[in-house]
Amino acid sequence: MSAPSRFFVARLASLNVFDPLGDQVGRVRDVVVTFAPSRRPRAIGLVVEVPGRRRVFVPMTRVISVEGGQVITTGLVNMRRFEQRATETLVLAELLERPVTVRTDDGEVEATVEDVGIEQSANRTWTVTKVFVRGGRKTRRGLLVRRRGETFTVPIEDVTGLSASVSAAEHSAVKLLESIADLKVADVAEVISDLAPQRREAVVAALSNDRLADILQELGGDDQAEILSILTQTRAADVLEAMDPDDAADLLSQLPADRAETLLQLMKPDDAEPLRRLLSYDENTAGGLMTTEPVVLAPEDTVAEALAIVRREEVTVALAATVYVCRPPLETPTGKYLGMIHIQRLLREPPHESIGRYIDKAIDPLRPEAPLGLITRTLATYNLVSAPVVDESEHLLGAVTVDDVLDHILPEDWREERHEVTDG
Repeated sequence: MSAPSRFFVARLASLNVFDPLGDQVGRVRDVVVTFAPSRRPRAIGLVVEVPGRRRVFVPMTRVISVEGGQVITTGLVNMRRFEQRATETLVLAELLERPVTVRTDDGEVEATVEDVGIEQSANRTWTVTKVFVRGGRKTRRGLLVRRRGETFTVPIEDVTGLSASVSAAEHSAVKLLESIADLKVADVAEVISDLAPQRREAVVAALSNDRLADILQELGGDDQAEILSILTQTRAADVLEAMDPDDAADLLSQLPADRAETLLQLMKPDDAEPLRRLLSYDENTAGGLMTTEPVVLAPEDTVAEALAIVRREEVTVALAATVYVCRPPLETPTGKYLGMIHIQRLLREPPHESIGRYIDKAIDPLRPEAPLGLITRTLATYNLVSAPVVDESEHLLGAVTVDDVLDHILPEDWREERHEVTDG
């Protein structure tokens, strides 16, 4: 079989990709093109999503057939994750809906890109030859030459503004975020980490504070500091407020002391105070690792109330697994710590019963100065997802979760290496 000599890129979106033996490799997510002066843009490969939501690069030279609603490739596919270079542009994520200027017989027309056509030349390279656009309203000598919303196909040579430019940066960022909206936060963070600095800045500007806070929590320290440096001080403080306290404190600890203090002063006092407390502990102790926002309830609260709280979307999986029971006040540092209850236990009890009846007092809480080794042994010994941290007066200060412990015992570069292919 041979690949068709031409097709429009949008028809490839979400098509299944198979190897010559008929085994599915993945699904098409985009087409990579490069721009160069005085020549047509070249289509150099496909971005294919393989199991595990990893995105890999498949060169166009490996595509042998695009028909019957599927893509057939030849040879082995390199399973290293796709890392977009500064000279590369993603058609679906960056070019579709981009505003351009089109030269017509009646003059120049402002238009929006709807699709891009690519064609294989005699030397087997693929180039962009056609652009399918939706026209805007343009007049010449008072006459309407193109109706608003009219669609038409033009040669690539008649289109200007298609290649990436600073003026299109914001538009490009929005389209990229739309294309990765279905990925988990950790995978979105990985995509942003790989972007060129200018493009990353545009993407960060297009993110909401809450979304950026979630992403920062999944990035390595260097990337976190770099992104924070491009934010205004006011926005940086807002993003820190939206982060989990333990992650925000870790980020602040990497900054120069005067910069960290400035941001703390810009934050709301109720948000800054827990961070100051966390920063007072060594990072490899229970105090330095804990979050100050575990699920805390009073003993007279009901099972139904406890289950309603842990169902909230903003409560992380690790924190939702356990309820800590304390005397008022219920904000950390709380009143006297009474014990913990696993959610699995509450699922077996009548909704109207008070949770005080089901408190587990058998597990000793950690002190804030407890070292990392003691924390990991406690979690492993009792099969815990999180463990309480109390002060000398038995006031609950916070909880250490297993995900934060793993983040500290894994190698510092584990985020960069997690998708590397290992030799079998």
